[in-house]
Amino acid sequence: MTHEAFEQLVEEGIAAIPERFLKMLKNVRIVVEDEPSPAQLAAGRVGRGYTLFGLYEGVPQPARNGSYNLMLPDKITIFRQPIENACATDDEIRAQVKETVWHEIAHHFGFDESAVAERSAQKRKNQR
Repeated sequence: MTHEAFEQLVEEGIAAIPERFLKMLKNVRIVVEDEPSPAQLAAGRVGRGYTLFGLYEGVPQPARNGSYNLMLPDKITIFRQPIENACATDDEIRAQVKETVWHEIAHHFGFDESAVAERSAQKRKNQR
């Protein structure tokens, strides 16, 4: 898949987020990179032999206070190669990108890894 086609899938993933949440996104940018750097793997606490599909870097909204101003935007990175390597079809890639975008935006709203995993499991259960 081309980088441009993958970026389009990320745009679709963003568009699939309910409008009420999109309106609440504040000071965050979403980018696509081919693969995580060693520093990003370390920031994501990824063990040897594992990788990242996405990474949120920033100050979650609930942790922001009165001194949070004039800050650089938070950054959500979606990693193309790990997702493509884990998926067998374009439909699987599309679904994984959508899930990864949602997952990282949830971190922006302050959900930790266990809360995001719990909500993802509930979402998959409701889709059946």
